[in-house]
Amino acid sequence: MAAALPVCYHGSISRTECEALMMKKNKDGAYLIRDSETIQGAMCLCVYKQRVVYTYRLLQSHTGQYTLMTAGGMEETFFKTLDDLIRHYKKKNQGLSMHLRHSVKRKSAMLIKLKTPPETPETPEPPEPQRTSEDEPDYENVPGDSEYVEVLPP
Repeated sequence: MAAALPVCYHGSISRTECEALMMKKNKDGAYLIRDSETIQGAMCLCVYKQRVVYTYRLLQSHTGQYTLMTAGGMEETFFKTLDDLIRHYKKKNQGLSMHLRHSVKRKSAMLIKLKTPPETPETPEPPEPQRTSEDEPDYENVPGDSEYVEVLPP
């Protein structure tokens, strides 16, 4: 199963919606992650500082690691998870306009489309292990034969 998305991930909100959320928060160091409107599969790390929203392109490598797009000549740093990337950029002087301080959390559930796996011959699935409430992920399957998963805020 894929790693859970951080609560600061807002999915496919527009740049305008993002800026409105950030202006409402009105705190230097406020941040959120959203899907890029211009590059399919990329995301944006948006950071608020002095009434300006700075946007950094966030890419995922073919190995699944995350990095911020850098200017020519700058060394890229790769992170195993988005949480690792966020933790790194919470430290001062890491190259952002402002270090990350205040997560702008999504308020409601969000539907995300799952990647469809390639067709494989049918094999019986092993039984699911029993789960406790501590093991429960922060998403639920949407009823019916949907290719979407509902991601719930904590």
